[in-house]
Amino acid sequence: MKTSLEYHPTIKDLPVGERPRERLKKYGAGSLSNAELLAIILRTGVGGENVLNLATRLLAKFGGLIGLARTGFSELCGEKGIGVAKAAQLKAALELGRRLLIASPEERPQVKSPADAANLMMIEMSMLEQEHMRLILLDSKNYVLDTPTIYIGSLNTSVIRVGELFREAIKQNCAAIIVAHNHPSGDPTPSPEDVAVTELITQAGQLLDIDVLDHLIIGQQRYVSLKERGLGFK
Repeated sequence: MKTSLEYHPTIKDLPVGERPRERLKKYGAGSLSNAELLAIILRTGVGGENVLNLATRLLAKFGGLIGLARTGFSELCGEKGIGVAKAAQLKAALELGRRLLIASPEERPQVKSPADAANLMMIEMSMLEQEHMRLILLDSKNYVLDTPTIYIGSLNTSVIRVGELFREAIKQNCAAIIVAHNHPSGDPTPSPEDVAVTELITQAGQLLDIDVLDHLIIGQQRYVSLKERGLGFK
């Protein structure tokens, strides 16, 4: 008979109604926690650790789903309980989630508020370890045409070339743009440089007859709309 020190409960030891796959089948994927969803992807634990505990440990160690998405493949492979196969499963699932953010032409999202724009960009941009500046190109009804990346690296007024920033907008004949860039620190508080860049961009938009609707700063599950704060917009 196993002692309490030797015994490691598995998913099968849980009541049927509390097992992740059964809960998904009965209540839908939206009812499951991140750990339960990861447990379904990983399928099995290792070394006596059940898969739900493994999923919970990974989320805690790497800082949630965003941290897992940022973690390199080789680092995941070196984690206890995660080999090449499980690391590949995790990376594939996270990449599928990222791609869902990119709508097909028939299902182009419409931006009606700063929150709509932020939701379109936040999951992907909050994972980035460097600053990226992206544009949301919009048609006359604010349907999204494209979300190109314009700059990568530290952004300031000496780096930003306004003509380059608007080149893709002119090429796609868009009516309006929303600028978005991330703060890898996770804090979306605008800097004086962010405000100065915004002023340059809005002035150029007026000259080119392209509405600059907003400049969003993306942090860790947070964002700031400079338009809402009256920063850089007259």
